[in-house]
Amino acid sequence: MATRLGRKPASSSPESEVLRRFRSFAMLTLSGGHPDPSLDGLRVPYPRVARLLGAWVEAAIETAGPSGPQVREALEPLRERFQLALRGTATARRASGAPRTNRRRAVAAAIDRVAEAFLAVDTDTGTIEDANPAAGALLGTPRDALIGSEAIGYVPKQERDAWWTELEAVAEGEDGRHFRTWLSDGLGGSIAVEASITRFSTRRRTLALFIARPTRAARG
Repeated sequence: MATRLGRKPASSSPESEVLRRFRSFAMLTLSGGHPDPSLDGLRVPYPRVARLLGAWVEAAIETAGPSGPQVREALEPLRERFQLALRGTATARRASGAPRTNRRRAVAAAIDRVAEAFLAVDTDTGTIEDANPAAGALLGTPRDALIGSEAIGYVPKQERDAWWTELEAVAEGEDGRHFRTWLSDGLGGSIAVEASITRFSTRRRTLALFIARPTRAARG
């Protein structure tokens, strides 16, 4: 797991607490219980949790050897359930007393005229809070369908670790990051892009403002 993450979480860190609670949740569930994920007091950004749990599950599968497929089948639904619960808790924690309009735009409407694909991603939940028409065209998905969906769903699996790394860096205060990656176009292909991420923060949340420009033709 440490190899996949590039580091080992400290035993007293919030990340280790996430793992302890996930292991307890998984053990109780696989023993026939029906527990809810225990999330009280956890304050770890959703992208970091997703990457952490993904690395732990993959390490468990590798350690299981020939039984790896059965371990994957048992753990993946539990990982998804745990992450979904944590995402919902983080969203509720941010909510204020004033009701939000349906899919309220996160940035000025002028961004719609930008030729490059634009996504505003909540660094706590990993959801797309805003997108422009160019992003919809690039990803083969209507803009309204992009908003509220998981950003990681538009990243090929082999690129997701790098994506989480960039999102975590923004969540921790870094800015002005530039990198190359691939995006899934929604039609079974991938698109190579040059990308940049900048940070936009309010009192309620931090957004990663993601700009992408295709660099060459899609691969199947």
